[in-house]
Amino acid sequence: MALFAVSQATFLLALLSLRTYQSEVLSEPLLLTPESLKVSINSTQQRLHLQWHVHGLTSHQELKMVFQIEISRIKTSNVIWAGKYSTVVKWDQVLHWSWESELPLECATHFVRVRSLADDARVPEPRLWSRWTSWEEVDVQNSLGHDPLFVFPQDKLVEEGSNVTICYVSRSPRNDISCYLEGVKIYGEQLDPNVSAFNLNNVPFIRKRGTNFFCKVNESGVIKGIVLFVTKVLEEPKDFSCETRDFKTLKCAWDPGTDTGLPKYSSQSYSLFESFSGKKKVCEQRNWCTWQLTQDSQETYNFTLLAENHVRRRSVSISFNLTHRVHPMTPFNVVLENISATNASMTWKVHSIGNHFTFLCQIELHGEGKVIQHNVSIETNGQYFLSELEPLTEYMTRVRCAAANHFWKWSEWIGQNFSTLEAAPSKALDVWRNVKSVLGSRTVTLFWRPPSKLHADGNILFYNIVIENLEKPSSLKLSIPAPANGTELTLDQGSYQICVTANNSVGTSPTSVIVISRDSGTEVVKEGRVQGTEDGFSISWKPLSGDAIGYVVDWCDRPRDQACDLQWENLGPKTTSTIISPDAFRPGVRYNFRIYGISTKRIAYLLERKTGYFKELAPSDNPPVVISNLTSHSFNLSWKDYSLDSQPGFIQGYHVYLKSKEEQCQPGFEKAVLSDNSVCCKHKIDSPEQKTFLVEHLQPESFYEFLVTPYTSVGEGPHNTFTKVTTPDEYSHILIHIILPMIFCLLLIMILCYVKTQWMREKCYPDIPDPYKSSVLSLIKSKENPHLTIMNVNDCIPDAIEVVNKLEGRKIHFSGAKKSLTETECTKPVYLYLLPTENYSSSGPCICFENFTYNQTASDSGSCGHVPIPPETPPSQVGLLTSPENFLKTLEKNYVNSLGEISARESSLNYVSQLALPMSGDKDSFPANPPVSEYKMQMAVPLGLTSPSPSENSSLSSITLLDHGEHCR
Repeated sequence: MALFAVSQATFLLALLSLRTYQSEVLSEPLLLTPESLKVSINSTQQRLHLQWHVHGLTSHQELKMVFQIEISRIKTSNVIWAGKYSTVVKWDQVLHWSWESELPLECATHFVRVRSLADDARVPEPRLWSRWTSWEEVDVQNSLGHDPLFVFPQDKLVEEGSNVTICYVSRSPRNDISCYLEGVKIYGEQLDPNVSAFNLNNVPFIRKRGTNFFCKVNESGVIKGIVLFVTKVLEEPKDFSCETRDFKTLKCAWDPGTDTGLPKYSSQSYSLFESFSGKKKVCEQRNWCTWQLTQDSQETYNFTLLAENHVRRRSVSISFNLTHRVHPMTPFNVVLENISATNASMTWKVHSIGNHFTFLCQIELHGEGKVIQHNVSIETNGQYFLSELEPLTEYMTRVRCAAANHFWKWSEWIGQNFSTLEAAPSKALDVWRNVKSVLGSRTVTLFWRPPSKLHADGNILFYNIVIENLEKPSSLKLSIPAPANGTELTLDQGSYQICVTANNSVGTSPTSVIVISRDSGTEVVKEGRVQGTEDGFSISWKPLSGDAIGYVVDWCDRPRDQACDLQWENLGPKTTSTIISPDAFRPGVRYNFRIYGISTKRIAYLLERKTGYFKELAPSDNPPVVISNLTSHSFNLSWKDYSLDSQPGFIQGYHVYLKSKEEQCQPGFEKAVLSDNSVCCKHKIDSPEQKTFLVEHLQPESFYEFLVTPYTSVGEGPHNTFTKVTTPDEYSHILIHIILPMIFCLLLIMILCYVKTQWMREKCYPDIPDPYKSSVLSLIKSKENPHLTIMNVNDCIPDAIEVVNKLEGRKIHFSGAKKSLTETECTKPVYLYLLPTENYSSSGPCICFENFTYNQTASDSGSCGHVPIPPETPPSQVGLLTSPENFLKTLEKNYVNSLGEISARESSLNYVSQLALPMSGDKDSFPANPPVSEYKMQMAVPLGLTSPSPSENSSLSSITLLDHGEHCR
């Protein structure tokens, strides 16, 4: 007790002494003036750094103080900033404070001063400000150098969207300096004669290499500039989270946002700080970082992610329980076992995290375009039985796991592909038929839809068809290879049952049965019309009279007599109407529908026929029109080859358009305006079966144009090219009846003339005969020279001259003759033959003959030797002249001198016959009937040519004188 009392007394005395000391200090007025003020600059950061001391504090004394700071620019009276700075001041402490200038410090002189105030509760009132320190001047321009122009700040780094002030400093006052920002001239504020400042607001990011700014002295061309580096704004990290996969390592990840890095400045950096443990780690990656977990019992963590660059800082924090942030690793060793046609077993393993840690695993089965999910809880190994699978189907199964108690994230998927085995087809084929009767037999076309993959249960290899005659105990089996979907059968008029099955490598499908009765293919029912809508075709019918097991509606997009892709739809026994979907129907196509009722004996009875269009269209073309019976007042039009079934709509009739120059419509026509605004006349034909039309009441010799176009409920055909026709005049048909027979007769005559050309040629102007082919040659019998050559020039000489007197009454004078001969006195040809003299080298006297082809009279005489006989010569003397001696005498009498003078202009040329030498042994006398010799040569002599007097050496053998007016040849 005594010790305690002593200690308490000592403590109270010490406390009392301290209070007494403090009261003594603070009771006095405090005038704590800042001293030793120093100002420095940081050009890169454009900051003023201040430091000063406060004297007057005793040792170990602390006092809360407020400092007021003023900053002036250019002159002390121009205060640009004033503020306060509060802090706790210790004895002998150096105080620091900095200020960032918007204007580069090199652009102007700055002044700084400070004063203080004790802001401590221990300081009694009144509390007074100390006096100001003296102005501390900061002038950087003195250290710039001697260049004529400077631009500041150098290599400034700012954020996109911030404001920047740039200035230039010249050594002498100038007004010819221009400044440009990215090549665009800008204007600033002049601070003094040597300095101008430019305020750039909301600076944009242009490029990573920076934004260019330069100034130019126009007089000297000096250019100075800077690069302003603009960085993207540093974003706050997003999606910051941490998780563990094995309770050993914690991985934190985030979205860093936009990269703020520039070529001269690095990107933002990231660091993790955990507040409970006080640990910090600098992250090497921009978007994730790892943290090693300790084996202590810490379960809760509080992390702060700090992002910073050269401009600013940003941070984000999270707090979590470690067991709630478990992200399991990917499962492994996935195996599919015991695969059958419909089942399979799947097993897998997971990475263990700790004792009694439960996983929730999710299994996905992909196949046939569907996804089936199953969930199962496990600890180490997983197993799941896959059932209700489809035979021969490709499947893909995969699994992933997560923490079952506190779900955070699924692991990555791991999968495996597998295929189930085949099975026999599970459903009967959908079978239908089309029956046509042809000449006492029937053609049955079978159709079936291949089973879907769901029901095929494997690859269909072939289709079995069994045809059984219901009237005779016989059957026929066919096998059709896949992928056929139909076949054609030829049957007689009996009843048949047809069974169709599909087969794969495992088995056969259930049987589809169709019965073909005797009446199949010969049913006759009335055809109705049906109109399609946006929903398709609405088909209705009367039910089958009797029990029915169903109905079938089939349709085709072509006429019934043409092959097509037949489609059908099976309906239930209580159905009497259906709507066929419009998916397979096209506008402008006619579809033919048939409704069948299926009896209990599986016989199909045709109930109704319907035809229609899903959507009618206007005709796309016009019928080919034939013009006939063209007259001066009418013509007939016909288009009988125009088919109605192949049109894009039901043809309701036709429009006949007629154009003429008069623009007056004939009876039965009305005026109409076409799409090209031309006016014509139109006649409407209401019956689609009428395919002829007579255009009447036309004008003769007039020009018309017509067009025949069909129309449907939608519209008419195209108004394409009109056909032109011109009516004849009223008498043209009469002329045709006259001219045509004349032309026919003329052609007949020309044909007959052509046929009779040879006959007329022989009769009117026969050919000159060929001596080598003459029958006269057969009469010559060569005795001494059987190889005598015909027409040898050396064997004959000219033998006669025929002189023709052209002028009537002319006389022919012979030199030395006592009598002149006139034309009137000569009624027969006068021939004068000059026989060769004794000196002539011929083997005998010549024989004269004439060409009987041109002288029929001579031919009839039977002799070729002609002796001119005066008229008074008695007939008895004629025979004497036939001998050579008589010839010579007669010649000497008539030709004592030369021939009489005959004018050349009164004579003409004429061809005469030649003389042929007689054969050896016949030179003594002429025969009574001299043989006809071959022609040797012909000679023409002018009539007026005067012959020399015959002499003994003359080689001229014969001269014949003939009056022109007499026909003596």
